[in-house]
Amino acid sequence: MSTYCMLGNYTAEAVKGISPERTGKADDLIKKFGGKVVSGYALLGSYDLVLVVDLPGNDQAVQFSLAMNKLTGISFETLPAVTLAEFDRLSAAT
Repeated sequence: MSTYCMLGNYTAEAVKGISPERTGKADDLIKKFGGKVVSGYALLGSYDLVLVVDLPGNDQAVQFSLAMNKLTGISFETLPAVTLAEFDRLSAAT
């Protein structure tokens, strides 16, 4: 599994659809792509939402991001992430 940080911005239309039911549908959707939501937060600032998700790979990350946009109207910037321990291991090899 790979970890991704998904930074989201609501459209005016997406705000109208905020509900626990839509959040549940989003959680079901990630399972379709073999993943899970590790954590999620509403934000103040340049982004409205951050999701930390585990997915099998980049293909599923792209598919999930697009499917989320279709479901919610939220656009996402999706960033691959590695733990600090993994980063230290990788940087030691350089």
